Amino acid sequence: QVQLVESGGGLVQAGGSLRLSCAASGRTFSGYAMGWFRQAPGKEREFVAVSMMSGGSTYYADSVKGRFTISRDNAGNTMYLQMNSLKSEDTAVYYCAADRRPGTYYLEARYDYWGQGTQVTVSS
Repeated sequence: QVQLVESGGGLVQAGGSLRLSCAASGRTFSGYAMGWFRQAPGKEREFVAVSMMSGGSTYYADSVKGRFTISRDNAGNTMYLQMNSLKSEDTAVYYCAADRRPGTYYLEARYDYWGQGTQVTVSS
């Protein structure tokens, strides 16, 4: 059974940092694209960052470029999102997701598996 479990969310002041983790189990994810999405209150879920496969290319939304860094462990089953210089507009529930056939990474519909989400709240 495939499971994605996020952790590391919390409350942080603007300008601070958090590191989110996503632990994937149930199969080997090294060939999967694994990404982060987020959903703020009253807004649609949006793409944040993706690692196309373990050791592969990474892409970011313009809103987080230069502040967030996505990474994966060597086995590809644990993914991280280092978030620095956090802003109030980063407040959202953050979800990790996995895509069996890496492609158009910013499309939510492509992803086959999703975690339950972790709340990030940035106070100004």
